[in-house]
Amino acid sequence: MKTLFLKLSLLALFIFTASCSSDDDKNTTPPAVVTTKVSNLPAPQTGGGQAGPASGQFTKFSFSENKIVTTDKWDIAFRGTVIIVNGGTKYNAADTGEPARTGSGSVSIVSGAFASVTAFPAASTFAQDAASVYAFPASGANAWYDYNGQTHVISAKAGKVFVVKTHDGKYAKFEILSYYKDAPVTPDPLKTEDTRFYTFNFAYQANSTTTF
Repeated sequence: MKTLFLKLSLLALFIFTASCSSDDDKNTTPPAVVTTKVSNLPAPQTGGGQAGPASGQFTKFSFSENKIVTTDKWDIAFRGTVIIVNGGTKYNAADTGEPARTGSGSVSIVSGAFASVTAFPAASTFAQDAASVYAFPASGANAWYDYNGQTHVISAKAGKVFVVKTHDGKYAKFEILSYYKDAPVTPDPLKTEDTRFYTFNFAYQANSTTTF
């Protein structure tokens, strides 16, 4: 009787183990990367332009947490039209509102539709912030926006996708849609209370793959 009980116990253990292994095999497919939209992220500043150098605290954002953060675990940060990454060194060491870079973040700029960017760019294309140099260019062809000197409207450039290596070595891609509150089709730059609010799409890759 004892021998029969032992055999039945071993059989039950084998079936249970096989079932668990089968379930584990079914769950090895990484979850799909989801595109998330962030609306009205505030990026206030004081000064700037004829009022002197821009100042004030940057708004820090975490892709993995999908929210504004106040810790060192941020990936990108915004102040006015300036965007910084948590990697490299401060642009202006004397700017008390600019956070220190404590992560390994960097940025690569890709031209194309957001959905078409499915593979990580080559490592050599990524850049970090440095003294007097932003990884997100402040002007030129790779800047995130165009400025209309007649209407004074700041417009996000279409077809500019920013692939970000996060502070902890993961990756995200994002595109900026608007610089104005509620992303109006025709912004009114004279309504200064409605400026410096970012709307953007992002997709965060939390797995150890090289694709989105």
